[in-house]
Amino acid sequence: MDITKDIKTIFNKQLNNTENISLKRRIKYLNDIKNWINGNKTRIIDAHYSDLRKPVSEIEIAEIWYVLSEIKIAKKNLKNWMKPKKVGASTLALITAKSWIHYEPKGVTLIIAPWNFPFNLTLGPMISALAAGNKVIVKPSEMTPNVSQLIAQLVNDIFEQEEVAVFQGDYNIATELLTYPFNHIFFTGSPHIGKKVMRSASKNLSSVTLELGGKTPTIIDETANLNMAVKKIAWGKCINLGQSCIAPDYILIHKDLKEKFIDMLSKKINDNYGYSFNEKSASLHIARIVNSKHWERLDKLLTSALKSGAKIVCGGEKNKNDLFIEPTILDNISFDMDVMKEEIFGPILPVIPYDNLDKCIELINSKAKPLALYMFSESKNNIDRIISKTSSGGMVINEVKSHFLNLKLPFGGINTSGLGRSHGHSGFLEFSNERSILKNGILSMVGLIFPPYNDFTKRIIWFFTRFF
Repeated sequence: MDITKDIKTIFNKQLNNTENISLKRRIKYLNDIKNWINGNKTRIIDAHYSDLRKPVSEIEIAEIWYVLSEIKIAKKNLKNWMKPKKVGASTLALITAKSWIHYEPKGVTLIIAPWNFPFNLTLGPMISALAAGNKVIVKPSEMTPNVSQLIAQLVNDIFEQEEVAVFQGDYNIATELLTYPFNHIFFTGSPHIGKKVMRSASKNLSSVTLELGGKTPTIIDETANLNMAVKKIAWGKCINLGQSCIAPDYILIHKDLKEKFIDMLSKKINDNYGYSFNEKSASLHIARIVNSKHWERLDKLLTSALKSGAKIVCGGEKNKNDLFIEPTILDNISFDMDVMKEEIFGPILPVIPYDNLDKCIELINSKAKPLALYMFSESKNNIDRIISKTSSGGMVINEVKSHFLNLKLPFGGINTSGLGRSHGHSGFLEFSNERSILKNGILSMVGLIFPPYNDFTKRIIWFFTRFF
């Protein structure tokens, strides 16, 4: 099979498919996807288990339920989202004109999806693209082949290729796709690859959405409810074995609470997954590292940290054959360690004490702006200081990760953690061209300022520029 030829053929088919997709047709697309998912839940669960050994409950919540929620909110609101929005005149000079925003699809769009939440992070953007009336080409991750094959079957069962098409393969396929002049590209992955995507997109001036990542700080101040923090961090760090762009990456905790927090978090992790390495390995409640390459990367981070003086205070055992590293808490951390320089994206959690909140602010601001920032606190003053003196794609207070589940909130990063927004209405807008339209008639006050610029025209311009 000549994949390059196939890409060219299907891209041109989509480009030449100028059909204006009606509300009724868009709703049908969404219903078809929903019905396919509901009819294939067992297969979706089995595919995720095969690729990542994800617990069934994580698959049901983070993969299936989330995608169905995107469909639900789009169906409920799509008619209103598609309506032209009237806007008023910003100046009396345009008082005779009518102005509105018309939402049109961007056109042929490309979605390059990641492996960590392969169903969620492929179907979510696809739903937004279809709701906005676009044609879609999807490149799922080759690292989760069973889920990718299932996504391809979903698409082939529902859509014609000139509507939605899937191309499977490694980075060579993604590289080939990025040579085409897509109207919009939605990429989820690392900042390193995100830069390459943006560079390729710039050659065709394609607009982009980049959902990237980075180091997600979690602050626990002296007023925090420690029981609540421990419970939520244990869940947020260990879901998908830490392979999440919004997992807590490191903990900044008030020095008076550090030892108690470590003891409590260690106990909670053991309660959840088992008190021995063998028990954790046999647990049905915890996933695996996606492949040996990523296992080796994490092993290297952990080994390097230990050589530089870090101490394991919980976990630390690992098995490459099983692609498993047990949730590991590190103490005695220094900022020059590799584990503090790059996104961990795994079950390793450095804990760093502080005695002054300003030091947390200084540390966070010394690094790239994170995709998410978490804070556990009962102090309004402390919370307000972090909000006003730091910047991140999103911030969650007394929770972790749950902002991703609120589809009424725009989700995305800032600078190296991402560009653009997704989810719900924000996702619809991301895949839409907000076309500004103004209509005027013969009675136009703007005509009073046309040349020749005689004394009368100059007086009108003088009057407009000072009072309108």
